[in-house]
Amino acid sequence: MTKIDIQLPTVLDQWVSEQTRTGRYTDAGDYLRDLIRRDKESRSETEMLQALVDEGLASGISDESMDDILKSMSR
Repeated sequence: MTKIDIQLPTVLDQWVSEQTRTGRYTDAGDYLRDLIRRDKESRSETEMLQALVDEGLASGISDESMDDILKSMSR
């Protein structure tokens, strides 16, 4: 495991300390690791959503009406 030393402004240090006092996190490192994991998951979801949007845009405009599209989805 890699060790990283960081400096936080007082207000952020107090926030991290408060998160550990709640008992949800054992220490500041535990809190920061959780934030990094959640950020990584969020970015993966965002990238997946962007790929779907790009695919939809690349597929062009449909000749079907919205009613036709919705009907075909319910079959």
